Amino acid sequence: MSTFTADLAIIGSGSGNSLITPFWDGKRVVIAEQGVFGGTCLNVGCIPTKMYVRPATLARGPEEAARLGVVQRTESVDWPGMRDRIFSRIDAISAAGEHYRGEELDHVDLISQRVRLAGHRSFVAEDGTRVEAEQLVIAAGSRAVLPDVPGIELPQVHTSDTVMRIDELPGRVLIVGGGFVACEFAGVFSGLGSEVVQILRGDRLMRRLDDDISERFTAEAGRLWDVRERRALSRIAPAPGGGVVAEVSVTSGERDAVAVSVAVERIEADIVLVAIGRRPNSDLVGAEEAGLDLHDDGRIAVDEYQRVLSGGSPVPGLFALGDICSEMQLKHVANHEARVVAHNLEHPDDLRPARHDAVPAAVFSYPELANVGLTEAEAVERIGAEHVTAKVQRYGDTAYGWAMEDETGVFKVVADRRDGRILGAHVLGYQASNLIQIVVMAMSFGIDARSAARGQYWIHPALMEVAENALLGLDVPAGSDL
Repeated sequence: MSTFTADLAIIGSGSGNSLITPFWDGKRVVIAEQGVFGGTCLNVGCIPTKMYVRPATLARGPEEAARLGVVQRTESVDWPGMRDRIFSRIDAISAAGEHYRGEELDHVDLISQRVRLAGHRSFVAEDGTRVEAEQLVIAAGSRAVLPDVPGIELPQVHTSDTVMRIDELPGRVLIVGGGFVACEFAGVFSGLGSEVVQILRGDRLMRRLDDDISERFTAEAGRLWDVRERRALSRIAPAPGGGVVAEVSVTSGERDAVAVSVAVERIEADIVLVAIGRRPNSDLVGAEEAGLDLHDDGRIAVDEYQRVLSGGSPVPGLFALGDICSEMQLKHVANHEARVVAHNLEHPDDLRPARHDAVPAAVFSYPELANVGLTEAEAVERIGAEHVTAKVQRYGDTAYGWAMEDETGVFKVVADRRDGRILGAHVLGYQASNLIQIVVMAMSFGIDARSAARGQYWIHPALMEVAENALLGLDVPAGSDL
């Protein structure tokens, strides 16, 4: 057993890895990582999933082409080749990062084990190694939640951590869940040719999005793959031939917050993907035992400077960032918080607050989704229905939408009718994650809807005109036009 005394210790090698700036050259730094170096986004999250999304979108090409008078065919999908291309690149990046931190930097020590807090600024590894630090950052992320049902341990049952490395494209996939991860993988597998059955407890997919968008997406997803609402997974059993049979309870809603079963379905599949949510890894690092404040969902509580709280007060020299403390489990949020923490570690007398307003998110399903700010219902609840104005602009009512013969895409903006302040935006359709950025910028810099629409040129006939027309369709005060 050994003991390290460090100037900086970091638990987690995702966004926490970026905290090691030139400021720490010549100082002692320790990183602890229990999993694959590089964290969730690089290895099992954002990056590899998008590397599957792109070929899945290409494989869907014949349907769109047919609307435009072009006949195409997707003749085959090389899943092993696709998988190997993706992970040969990602694994090399992860390995290089681990080697650089662990072997090439003399002032950095890497502990590749699970660690638990032994105090506010110390932890102990599985082999007994103890680290005591002047400053400590907890950036240990989150993990997939698994339901407590018989058969959940079968090798055919996957989470997002494992499903992208399977040996072959499954013929039939059962996806459990109706949120971000579930819908992205439903889009990927159905696009690549798998038969997809997606079950969810509620009555529509992506329930946290604006009602208009959630309802439209559920309808379109139901056209592309088999979506079954009000279903709950009960058990999973092996099936002859190597697949599984899932027993699913069909419910009639909830009574006293408990789903009431009215029937049972049996669904055969080659694999099951469970994507019902993620939980912060605060329990794995022993946050509660170390006396740190926790939210009801297990997140570590922090103040506006990302300082960890204990008894309601910030602990000197202790910070947290990313999924382990943030309500928004988004890589760009973790990266922002890492920049804030990096500054505050290096400048304790000039602390900067984290900024969590106008945070956008995207779901790279099919069709693509993006959102920022309040939904229309949230805006009504916050400022009153009489002060809310909203506009839903169809892609198909713009020039580029005509060129696409688009029948599903919409761009919705919500604003305060009194002053034109943009409260939120919600997009469903082609390039949603890019189209929404103009509204993110306007919200971030306090530009009202009319100024955003008329204070600049918009390329005609680019698809971005759908955002322009949505902004112009709001009932807000007129301003000076360009």
